[in-house]
Amino acid sequence: MLKQVSPLVLILAVSACSTPIERRQANGSDDYINAKSESKLVIPEGLHEPKYNREYQIPNVAKNAKSLVGEALDIRPPLQVLPTAEGTHVEDTGNGIKIVIESIDSATDLKQEITSSIKAFLKHRDIKILKETTDPIVIQTDWIESKEVIDSSMWGSDKVYTLRQRYEFDINIKPHGRTGDIKIKLIEHHEDYNGTEQNIMLTGDDEHRYAVDMLNSAVGYLSHSRDKSIKAKRVARSAGISTKFVSTPSDSQHWVAKADFQKVWDRLRIVLPEAGFEIVDVDTNKGLYYVDFKQETGFWSSLWGDSKELNLENGSYRVVAKEGSLPNTTDIRILTPDEKPLSTESMNGLSEIFVKLMQEKRS
Repeated sequence: MLKQVSPLVLILAVSACSTPIERRQANGSDDYINAKSESKLVIPEGLHEPKYNREYQIPNVAKNAKSLVGEALDIRPPLQVLPTAEGTHVEDTGNGIKIVIESIDSATDLKQEITSSIKAFLKHRDIKILKETTDPIVIQTDWIESKEVIDSSMWGSDKVYTLRQRYEFDINIKPHGRTGDIKIKLIEHHEDYNGTEQNIMLTGDDEHRYAVDMLNSAVGYLSHSRDKSIKAKRVARSAGISTKFVSTPSDSQHWVAKADFQKVWDRLRIVLPEAGFEIVDVDTNKGLYYVDFKQETGFWSSLWGDSKELNLENGSYRVVAKEGSLPNTTDIRILTPDEKPLSTESMNGLSEIFVKLMQEKRS
């Protein structure tokens, strides 16, 4: 019975004139592997032996070395590790190459980010996890199988080349949690052609090539995830934060921003200079900005559209941000250097422009 084959498959069948094994072999003859050793030059009695040039002398092969000549020699160049993700670089420790990953967001757990990214990458590639441990963090894949049709026949079965491999990802996170690394190794490898197993003797370079290819794919997926996260955070930072002025008899006047501390803290770094405060120093642990204020009529005219002056004396102040009493809110206060609240007049004068800058949407 005639086998139905698409024109594309027919074209591929004509062009597929070599197997994956043949593609890693050098073109031309391998007759050199059968070359016979010539005997040493015989010097007649009474003559001196000439001095030989040893520049091209081939060193002796170590006893435990693999004999890679002829068809067994893989001529493909080594692959290069590509640290394509934001905050990554390559580190060669002498025991192998690894990708070092640095945290780019203090609000994100690096261990969770790397582990989740590896698992998402494997799921994206339809690769099952066969074994997983948490201490140390090790992920072993199930068999990854890829098939390639080498010879397609219209009247019979296709001749298929099958590659089956298993990999292991080793993830290490430093105790401080800001830096980690990923190493990968090929732990099992089988090849067969048309059902016949190919006895491929992998060298260290071969295993390294396969491992680097898989590692680059995994880091590429991490790069895509981080790019999406960075863009999302930029969009979030550009959005305004709803802020209102609160004044109660039992508490000093302050602002309540409807956002978590980190988002408000980052926003203040932009808003304070725009409101006329120069940031001198910061203390993130205490949620404290040390600022200086200098009254500039021209500056405030550009903000208000008139010559209105702010009822605030020139000098040093402290801007304090801390989690609010309600969920997902942050309280903001401005204090004098001796940690006293500002006067009602100063707070009222500053409040309108401060709220406007906090709520303003940025491009």
